[in-house]
Amino acid sequence: MKILVDGDACPVKDIIIRVAKEYSIDVDILIDSSHIYNNDYCNIIIIGKGKDAVDFALINRANKGDVIITGDYGVATMALSKGSYAIHQNGFIYSNNNMDRLLMERHLSSQARRANKRYSKIKKRTIEQDMKFEENFRNLIIKATM
Repeated sequence: MKILVDGDACPVKDIIIRVAKEYSIDVDILIDSSHIYNNDYCNIIIIGKGKDAVDFALINRANKGDVIITGDYGVATMALSKGSYAIHQNGFIYSNNNMDRLLMERHLSSQARRANKRYSKIKKRTIEQDMKFEENFRNLIIKATM
């Protein structure tokens, strides 16, 4: 088992690495070439800037039982289809039971954006979100190692 991180916009990399060290789990963080990230514990894999290049590289590396951290519902869907576990950086655990709803919501949001609907800006990340992520991430690791 390993942890794969869709790292371009992931705000919880430090939490992921700290928890992974505790469990002695390898971490691969995939980023595109326009990002910079350094850490001695994990493998930083730099991918070209092509559309969805990081997403496809991550899925190509994923295996059954791996834990995938991504905010992308499409990546989460592909991870689940490979027998991997998937979690959002806000702590939401993706499952086969909730993917249809999430993908439909993504589709409706995309249609609204194309229709030029206005949405409020993304809110600042909270400590509660970090705590929820860490708690659910730890639970997912325990589940994956059983």
